[in-house]
Amino acid sequence: MDFELSTEQESLRATVEQFAHKEVAPVIGEYYERCEFPYDLVAKMGAMGLFGLPISEEYGGMGGDYFALCLALEELARVDSSVAITLEAGVSLGAMPIYRFGTPEQKRKWLPALTAGEKLGAFGLTEPGGGSDAGATRTTARLDGDEWVINGSKCFITNSGTDITSLVTVTAITGEREGGKKEISAIMVPAGTPGFRVSEKYSKVGWNASDTRELFFDDCRVPAANLLGERGRGYAQFLSILDEGRIAIAALSVGLAQGCIDESIRYAKEREAFGQKIGAYQAIQFKIADMEARAHTARLAYYAAAAKMLRGEPFKKEAAIAKLVASNAAMDNARDATQIFGGYGFMNEYPVGRFYRDAKILEIGEGTSEVQKMLIARLLGL
Repeated sequence: MDFELSTEQESLRATVEQFAHKEVAPVIGEYYERCEFPYDLVAKMGAMGLFGLPISEEYGGMGGDYFALCLALEELARVDSSVAITLEAGVSLGAMPIYRFGTPEQKRKWLPALTAGEKLGAFGLTEPGGGSDAGATRTTARLDGDEWVINGSKCFITNSGTDITSLVTVTAITGEREGGKKEISAIMVPAGTPGFRVSEKYSKVGWNASDTRELFFDDCRVPAANLLGERGRGYAQFLSILDEGRIAIAALSVGLAQGCIDESIRYAKEREAFGQKIGAYQAIQFKIADMEARAHTARLAYYAAAAKMLRGEPFKKEAAIAKLVASNAAMDNARDATQIFGGYGFMNEYPVGRFYRDAKILEIGEGTSEVQKMLIARLLGL
């Protein structure tokens, strides 16, 4: 078993690391404070091909794999999570459902702009009354001639209201199965469709330079051809997308955890207290050692999950473990980094202040920690 990166993978990692430090780090604090979406950084990531990393060249992608995306996410999140989640959601939730389940015509229509980062896609699953319980979907879509008529709402949807958002794929009840169970399908809704309204941006604790909104559908009509994948398989399709996304979120979490270590080591070597650098004190050394152990363990977890996925083996349990372990590591490291920085860690001008605000959502989004434990236990036969 070898976890060493190939020459190509290391080149990608180093390129994104350089971009994060040279392009993102100097400006992201101001975007964050203004709660402003960084269109220029997104355009630069698009030009680098990051939005097309796991998508074939046939549709404008880079022809890489999902692990390549994870490497990029880790390096971006070492500097900032708003930029990282914009990429993660744009690829795993915006483009991948179309890539995995779309018709050739749908792929040709939507993917080139999404993989170029010129446009962003979003996925509307969560509703005000159903987050972890996604089966509690209430949004409906009925066929009227050759059109779907959609009614309902979605919440906490990333990349759904930017100036470059081109579409949102939503899950909706399209009928009823035997036994009274809901038939849930996925339908693509282009931005600007009459009857589709996007709310103002949420006021969030973290991820302040990313776009998150609530969506409303009031007799919104789209062509019947906008059905994504098989009718009645929308929920199952998204669960498979979510499994992949959990590996990506784990990678992002590892990046935040590692960023906390980077900042803490730098500060421990500069800050003096009681006549010496604070890094000379065992209390600080042990705290940073614990942080490094968490990040290292979490990285191995998402590497292992990605390896199983790329080999075509079942990876649901490993993805849940990676997401659980990595999000916990991010939260714990953010707390410890803030403690090491003391009062300065509570100031937004320091990266660890952002890291602390950004970490908590990683234990919630794309399946809460409790859901991950439930999945792991279920896959153990319990």
